[in-house]
Amino acid sequence: MPIRISVMLTILCVLWSPAGMAMAKKDDKAVVSLHVETDATENPKMIFAQEIGGVTRYFRRIPEISIKDMAVFTPFPNESGDYGVVFRLKPRGANRLSAFTAVNQGRHLLATINGRAVDTVVIDSQIQDGVLVVWKGLNLPDIQSLDAVLPRAGEEGKKKR
Repeated sequence: MPIRISVMLTILCVLWSPAGMAMAKKDDKAVVSLHVETDATENPKMIFAQEIGGVTRYFRRIPEISIKDMAVFTPFPNESGDYGVVFRLKPRGANRLSAFTAVNQGRHLLATINGRAVDTVVIDSQIQDGVLVVWKGLNLPDIQSLDAVLPRAGEEGKKKR
């Protein structure tokens, strides 16, 4: 029985990891997740390492925010030639964002799109408006995959899922 539980937990950890999310069914048009930084001393099965600015940082495998928490998005071109995106969260996601940004100030927040780390920000204050900005790292196929599952701001009446 303990082996069965161990195998199930291992499978869940792989599926919840950014790399595991990239292996999702082809029907899943876009996978967006935001992971908060944690300590390297936490359970190694529940964290993953990511190099940021030449420094290895550790993030929780289980995302704080995912595509299911997002209501609408707005893409924008940025100065580096790729795209950023603004997400407005659903009320439940906005409440969760407010709670975890209140207690994790000074830590990094990592955004992944379709299993690829695209941007990080340092949480410097509590976010209470339910708006998240990923400043860089998206390409045109990422935007198209988001279009398949989320309405753009101003098009909220259109059902995508």
